[in-house]
Amino acid sequence: MLTPFRGLLAASLATASVISAAPVLAQDDTADEGIEGVSISANVALTTDYRFRGVSLSGGDPALQGGFDVTHDSGFYVGTWASSIDGGAAYGDLELDVYGGYSTQITDAVSFDIGLLYYIYPTEDLGLDTDYWEPYASVGFNLGPAETTVGVAYAWKQDSLGGEDNLYLYTDVGIGIPNTPFTLSGHLGYTDGVLAPPLLAGDLDDTGLDWSLGASVSQGAFEIGVSYVGVEGTSVDGFTDDAIVGTISASF
Repeated sequence: MLTPFRGLLAASLATASVISAAPVLAQDDTADEGIEGVSISANVALTTDYRFRGVSLSGGDPALQGGFDVTHDSGFYVGTWASSIDGGAAYGDLELDVYGGYSTQITDAVSFDIGLLYYIYPTEDLGLDTDYWEPYASVGFNLGPAETTVGVAYAWKQDSLGGEDNLYLYTDVGIGIPNTPFTLSGHLGYTDGVLAPPLLAGDLDDTGLDWSLGASVSQGAFEIGVSYVGVEGTSVDGFTDDAIVGTISASF
């Protein structure tokens, strides 16, 4: 079964842009506590830069992240995830995501995930409407040592997005090196809308690509990874410039 959407994000590049680099979260079966078929997993990470689809939300500085998921054997799940950010008065210093969805294994090699995510900025100081919703869906393919994900996320027109919408398409590839704890990963994303990297950097273009290449090593519940991240458009230091991002994470 697929790991819930944001759980994958939590231990990745510390960003939403390298989902394939995240480890599968270990789960604590709570059936003995009277909740049959329910399991709980948690994750925590320290990253040198929180990159969301290639764009830094931590001002190019380190960020602390973590979350937990509650899943049912039926495939339904809910969870939450948070990260420190550098969002100024408009967004504050905390991003809190709440999500729920359904994931299932269609065949041994194909999986499917669909859900709804709510981005919340509880420490903003201006009283603005900055929170927004984003449905998502993805299909995963297991090809021997390689895992590939193709996904889409769409935020409809909302006041918090300036009355505009945003479409995000992406693909992730992760390849485990046989008989080693090492994994290589790659990511390519395309944004069409108000969150496009060029537009955020001050350009007029509301479309743009983001990409990354990374490697990670895992031992038990711990993982250390490094990725090279880039976006299309004007390079703004600590925001849309290319960066090497390191992350250490743990899952329970």
